[in-house]
Amino acid sequence: MLNYRHLYYFWIVVKEGGFARAAERLDMAVQTISAQVRELEKSIGRQLLKPAGRGVTMTEAGEAAFSRAEQIFQLGEALLDDMREAGGEDVARLAVGLSDGISKLAAHALLAPVLGTPSLRLLCHEGEPAQLLSELALHRLDLVLACQPAPHNSDLRVLSQRLVGAPVDWYGPAEIVRKSVRAGFPQCLAEIPVLLPTRHAALRGRLDRWFDSQGIRPRIVGEFEDSALMAVFAARGLGVFPLAELGAEGLSLLRGLRRLGRAEGVIEEIHAIRSRRGQHHALASQVLATARS
Repeated sequence: MLNYRHLYYFWIVVKEGGFARAAERLDMAVQTISAQVRELEKSIGRQLLKPAGRGVTMTEAGEAAFSRAEQIFQLGEALLDDMREAGGEDVARLAVGLSDGISKLAAHALLAPVLGTPSLRLLCHEGEPAQLLSELALHRLDLVLACQPAPHNSDLRVLSQRLVGAPVDWYGPAEIVRKSVRAGFPQCLAEIPVLLPTRHAALRGRLDRWFDSQGIRPRIVGEFEDSALMAVFAARGLGVFPLAELGAEGLSLLRGLRRLGRAEGVIEEIHAIRSRRGQHHALASQVLATARS
């Protein structure tokens, strides 16, 4: 019989984009996961993964196996929900996709209105926009939050709307902010250490244009895909960083950060994307209605 644990490891490797990230997610050694995937390939007689640069990619057989694995493990999640409902427990399920580059602190603020829902089961998936839109079209996600709208030429039947446009402020450790006052804002950003989102984030392009308009060449010491991780490194003294006003409430969890100034004219956009079939999902509709109000 098929060893479903081996299949699960293969599934996670593909979803995480490689053995190293899969090992980090599963808190296991890379060698252990690699050995389990090889056992899966041996049992079914097909190579599923092949080297690609520093990572791996799926073979044709791997793509077929991954497609089935998606169905299997999603059915497993649905089974748990069915068992809870059969036991008299109401389950409020919301599956949200968060695109790479979106502010995670802002995403938390947008989802806050439904976090107190009784028996909530919140599933958050992070990935490339194209991958998330495909999962949305297959009704594996109820809502996608992205830093840009769905492509106009997409064949996917989805609804896209601009949810918020939040001004962006700069924050940093109290000591760095205090020392930068004498140089003045925003000119001080040429002298103090600066943290920025990576270039796949739509906000990065807006910030680069803002720097050019101000005649500032920032002293960049770090680039991050995750805004929450960027805030953690800033709180530990690495530098100052930009944050949309919408996500600033999350800074209460990080002591010692102070506001430096506003990047005038820079807006972080968040777009909500839903499938036509899923546009009446109660919790997703609540998130959108609260954001609009």
